[in-house]
Amino acid sequence: MKYPLFVSESVCAGHPDKVCDQISDSILDEALKIDPKSRVAIETLVTANRVVLAGEITCPKIINFEEIVKNVIESLSFNQPIYNFDKNSLISTYVHQQSPDIAIGADNGGAGDQGMMFGYAVNETPQMMPLPIVLAHELTKRMDELQENELKYLRPDGKSEVTVCYENGKPVGIDKIVLAKPFDLKIDTQKVKSDLYKFAILPILEKYKLAIISEDKIILNGTGRWEIGGPATDTGVTGRKIVVDTYGGTARIGGGCFSGKDPTKVDRSGAYAARYIAKNIVAHGLADRCEVQIAYAIGYKDPIAKSIDTFGTAKKDKKVIEDFAWNLLDLSVGGIIDGLNLRQPIYRDTAKYGHFGYEQYPWEKILNK
Repeated sequence: MKYPLFVSESVCAGHPDKVCDQISDSILDEALKIDPKSRVAIETLVTANRVVLAGEITCPKIINFEEIVKNVIESLSFNQPIYNFDKNSLISTYVHQQSPDIAIGADNGGAGDQGMMFGYAVNETPQMMPLPIVLAHELTKRMDELQENELKYLRPDGKSEVTVCYENGKPVGIDKIVLAKPFDLKIDTQKVKSDLYKFAILPILEKYKLAIISEDKIILNGTGRWEIGGPATDTGVTGRKIVVDTYGGTARIGGGCFSGKDPTKVDRSGAYAARYIAKNIVAHGLADRCEVQIAYAIGYKDPIAKSIDTFGTAKKDKKVIEDFAWNLLDLSVGGIIDGLNLRQPIYRDTAKYGHFGYEQYPWEKILNK
């Protein structure tokens, strides 16, 4: 980490792109409940009073797409006419069976696509995630909780942006926090800012034992006004938040998104495997910071390349680290799926506040020392 300041952002669960991710992953979960070997590559687009589904699914039973879409929208509190988007919005579905050309490779245990994937870990937070993205996620999650409970004048959608100060590669404090959240304009903007400072920012800074920053270092809604969020004001599409989904820009990212893809798609399973290896390297004290890259070719079972970078923080010889890493998990496509138990319907929750740093996911488990 050579930057003296580093910024990461997150988005709330009601952000249009995240609405799409959650719909796509809810469809994936339903297909996996029906048959754990279902193949899914589903895209969602949302805009004012409209949802469009498109993609490929191979599943032995019919999926009720409309019911899934309605349930997701309702759960995100798009429930007022002023939002111009709710569970009664028009739903158009254009879904067909997976291409036989792709199925040939996946049927034989090969990758469902080509590509490169990265996993990352660093010892600057308990989650072994970069501090900027951890704080950004904590803030968006907290704003969503406040919207449903203490601060009901808040509305769906929103963003956070956190600037962390670094010295000699270590985080030493917070420089600035930017929050964006729609709210009922009958409420004074300064009250909203003060409430978010009190109920969101201060508890999170305390949780991570960070020095308190003054309220004047907080920016709320840069233009000063945001009344309506969601798909009516900003069209959303599955897979457009891959930096939010991963490491907030601190680490490299692969070429594809995660949501709406079953685990034969290495964009998803390969990235989870790389995170698992990187986290275990750091957790076992082999390095303070680690990035793992793996790459696949469509139809091939095993990676065509794999490598590790510890950014000069290694505590053991390169060979010791590599031997440890490559024996943690079988990196064939089937080996990752079985080793991390990825055929479970667990993906809806990954589609908000990032895919990494949460202990309930199998790719976050630390091998016993």
